[in-house]
Amino acid sequence: MAVAYIQEFPIENRSTENYDWVAEQIGRGPFDGLICHTAGFDDQDNVFRIFDVWETREQGERFLAERVQPLVDAGPESFPDPSNFTPPVREGFYELHDIVK
Repeated sequence: MAVAYIQEFPIENRSTENYDWVAEQIGRGPFDGLICHTAGFDDQDNVFRIFDVWETREQGERFLAERVQPLVDAGPESFPDPSNFTPPVREGFYELHDIVK
C-alpha cells in the first residue's frame, strides 16, 4: 500500500542551501519505490515541508536509512550552512487511502 512521508522544518530563514546540498549528495534517482518527491515553503505553517509518496513504507524507510541518515549523522559541520541545521518538528509516515498517477 502506498504511503506518504512528511518532514517539516521550522523556517529559520528562506535558505535552501542545506536541502540543495543533500539533494545533490543523494542524486536525482530513480529511487526504488519513490512515486513522487516534493519540497517547499509553507508560509502559513512557517515550515519548509518535504512530502514524498512511496510504494511501500519499507522502501521509504530503506531510502532514508541508506541515503539520508548517513548525511545527518555526519553532523551539522558537514553541511554548507551549519547554523541552519535544524531537526524536523514533524516527521513520519502514514498510509494513503488513494493515489492517482
